[in-house]
Amino acid sequence: MNLLQEGGSTFMYPILILLIVSIVLIIKGVKSNTEKNLNLLKAISLFVLVFGFLGFTIGLIGALDTIVSVNGDIAPQILASGFKVGILPPTFGMFTFLVGRAGVIALIGMKKE
Repeated sequence: MNLLQEGGSTFMYPILILLIVSIVLIIKGVKSNTEKNLNLLKAISLFVLVFGFLGFTIGLIGALDTIVSVNGDIAPQILASGFKVGILPPTFGMFTFLVGRAGVIALIGMKKE
């Protein structure tokens, strides 16, 4: 749970919620494999990927603003910490995307013609 706080709650908690929604849709798809469910899972997985990269972009802009405000005199540890915070949302978004897409693959494989 510490990584959720480190990555910034603005992006990490919505990604976590969308991961849970994706898992619920996969389970629902196993029970009743509808086209609507499959399309929703595809859309959510793509949305969460882009949302994670949006978090990275906003975090990077904030880090660069901080570097500018201290006239470029910043300790490497602080810079590395800022990049770690910035890279967590897209990493979690990619993981959630992969879970959703793996579910899509499984549901398509289970679909009866």
